[in-house]
Amino acid sequence: MLYLSTRGEAPARRFTKILLEGLAADGGLYVPERYPKADLKSWRSLAYRDLAYEILSRFMDDLPDLRRLVHRSYTKAAFGSDDITPLATLEPGLHILGLSNGPTLAFKDLAMQLLGNLFEEALAREGRTLNILGATSGDTGSAAEYAMRGKQGIQVFMLSPHGRMSAFQRAQMFSLQDPNIHNLAVKGVFDDCQDVVKQVNADTAFKEQYRIGAVNSINWARIAAQVVYYFKGYFAATRSDTEQVSFAVPSGNFGNIYAGYVAREMGLPVRRLILASNENDVLDEFFRTGSYRLRKTAAATSSPSMDISKASNFERYAFDLLGRDGQALARRWRGLDSNAAVDLSLIPRKGFASGRSTHADRLATIRAVHAKYGLTIDPHTADGVKVGLEQREAGVPLICLETALPAKFADTIREALGRDPARPAGFEKLEQLPQRFEVIEADAAAVKRVVAGVVARQM
Repeated sequence: MLYLSTRGEAPARRFTKILLEGLAADGGLYVPERYPKADLKSWRSLAYRDLAYEILSRFMDDLPDLRRLVHRSYTKAAFGSDDITPLATLEPGLHILGLSNGPTLAFKDLAMQLLGNLFEEALAREGRTLNILGATSGDTGSAAEYAMRGKQGIQVFMLSPHGRMSAFQRAQMFSLQDPNIHNLAVKGVFDDCQDVVKQVNADTAFKEQYRIGAVNSINWARIAAQVVYYFKGYFAATRSDTEQVSFAVPSGNFGNIYAGYVAREMGLPVRRLILASNENDVLDEFFRTGSYRLRKTAAATSSPSMDISKASNFERYAFDLLGRDGQALARRWRGLDSNAAVDLSLIPRKGFASGRSTHADRLATIRAVHAKYGLTIDPHTADGVKVGLEQREAGVPLICLETALPAKFADTIREALGRDPARPAGFEKLEQLPQRFEVIEADAAAVKRVVAGVVARQM
């Protein structure tokens, strides 16, 4: 399998050559040259880790020991059960796919646990070190840091919007004392963090000198790992390989739902991918109107992991919309790269639906799901359930993707239900732990100074 850049200028490369990188040399994102075809009949009865190997081996066909790494990543010890992503049926035809049973209680663990093992193996094989630079709006940071903490040859520099995450999310990241973890709280919003990461990656000389890598979903391995649970959820909710289902997906950076798009392109019988936005509704507007208009900044909401106005992975989808013409995409993206509110006027492909959820909506959904089904869901999952039910079609099973456990968003759960959410064992006094982080300006030069300083001390 070869990988192409969405901007069309970088050379095609094999998976092992893009694994440790972020953006391609031309500023684009890597995508596979083709989508491999699913074998639904053979895959239906497989356990999660075996299903993951079958799917990932199609994307990572030059990676030695992939089966061993996959089996080491998806364990009962890490995810609470061998099922890894259990499906809960609320009523006939309505399901929630449990994706938040990993070490940091969020769906990001499903990709990060694998990515940590892939990175460590590749670095050991090549005798290299890696400085991971990432941006998080909430859950990516902690999932990456827990997956990479203590890994040989890896330093992690994670940018997060100062004061914009929940107290639980901040504590998960900032309480880590591992010497290879470096938290940088940026004065700004997530989009500022993401822009800084891209600016650092665009400095080719710095990127090569300091061996900069990525754990955000701009790294293709993240997307590939997330494709797996769409298949697992489908098999758990259906009895035949011809039955169609729809997925409701809370989406901020377009990575989670893009993985569903890839699954459908592989042949998974997905009727519709239902995208749920919060008040930052750039993506909802696109799927309703065909207009992708950026906002100057993202609003702070009670589903903070989706407080994003510029979705990185949307570029991968747009690449397909433009017939995989990298030059055409690069021309349209120039304005977006300079933060201009450019109207791309693309035409969405069929098979998507979307909607918007507000603070009042998610409170009402949390209350309704708890009252009717006895289940407490987090604010982002509530956005997905709310929009999913609005767009639900009769006779088509609806699978709502869980994004995190409610313990991570106690303030909103308390407002909705009048009580604190239950906390898993080991997280009872998380916010009381000492925290270690550095507040910086939203400036690429400042981040470069931090990275250079840490590397110098390692020498």
